[in-house]
Amino acid sequence: MENYKLVIQYDGGRYDGWQRQGNTGNTIQGRLERVLGEMAGHTVEIHAAGRTDAGVHARAQVASFRLDTTLPPAGIRDYCNQYLPGDIAVLSCETADPRFHARLNAKAKRYAYRLWVGETPNVFERRYVTPWPGPLDLAAMRRAAAFLTGTHDFRAFCSNKRYKKSTVRTVYEIGVRQDGDEVRLDFYGNGFLYNMVRILTGTLVEAGMGRRAPEDMPGILDSLDRQRAGMTMPPQGLILEEVQY
Repeated sequence: MENYKLVIQYDGGRYDGWQRQGNTGNTIQGRLERVLGEMAGHTVEIHAAGRTDAGVHARAQVASFRLDTTLPPAGIRDYCNQYLPGDIAVLSCETADPRFHARLNAKAKRYAYRLWVGETPNVFERRYVTPWPGPLDLAAMRRAAAFLTGTHDFRAFCSNKRYKKSTVRTVYEIGVRQDGDEVRLDFYGNGFLYNMVRILTGTLVEAGMGRRAPEDMPGILDSLDRQRAGMTMPPQGLILEEVQY
């Protein structure tokens, strides 16, 4: 069997997340495995660089899998795009080193979170932005973000209370910018915990609202307590932008 690498784009709005689940077939992984299995005539297990939550989108998710087929990589791509639903697309397919694993070999990821702060709704982007009432203090958000960059134990920013592995991660950069009525937060790091980007965003938004001071961030990190951090933002504003190897 050959090892393959896919780059996938999807609108996660109507799916129960990336990961295949026994109680639902409505997942990105499940849809891809079904199409690939029908093409190859055997069961296919696909591994993603990250398991996006229900409602979260991806511009360039990366996945790997093993497949026995006579089709060239471009043929695999085209077959998938023919039979996948319109909100999932395979951007590229290529053969990979036999030891390549999309999750285990990932070095860094970029996520973006989009907020709509305009007085009128954004009709055409409504599925990809989170509406937010009133203006935000971007300067305060940037000061708070500076405390959250670097290598830290981010347990306070993880929703999984039973997580047994290390919660230490390195966040290389957090960008906060506004373009018209949209406020965008960009996160670049070597890895992110369950709900981490959405909780980081919620905490920064609370700083932007004046509900917490930027100088509170070190104390939140040191506490290792999820209750000390901010709210978990809704999923629709989050998109996985890039995975680096």
